[in-house]
Amino acid sequence: MASCKGLGGEGSAPAPHVLAVDDSSVDRAVLASILRSSQFRVTAVDSGKRALELLGSEPNVSMIITDYWMPEMTGYELLKKVKESSRLKEIPVVIMSSENVPTRINRCLEEGAEDFLLKPVRPSDVSRLCSRVLR
Repeated sequence: MASCKGLGGEGSAPAPHVLAVDDSSVDRAVLASILRSSQFRVTAVDSGKRALELLGSEPNVSMIITDYWMPEMTGYELLKKVKESSRLKEIPVVIMSSENVPTRINRCLEEGAEDFLLKPVRPSDVSRLCSRVLR
């Protein structure tokens, strides 16, 4: 399986830190497992609110992968908050959803999402993200 390790130089860079956000514990576990097998350091949280709290205290996040549909705050709302923040706006945000709705996908991409993945997320999706997002 493709690995993201060493993208910042010959073994010198620490593993990229990914914040995985999903209200489903099963989806969170699957995503974290795929990301870790690609050499990412993963922090998994269950809500957009928790993600924002963590981003406030953890400055070294390389990428955020978030579910679209979540209670309290959708992935789209999280995306907008990240992109509106001068401190966070450079962090790539990837949205995932089990529903293939082109208008929703386009709206997320127009708001600054780096990519939109359909669930279930596969290792090949993560490999693609490695090359596109963590350049």
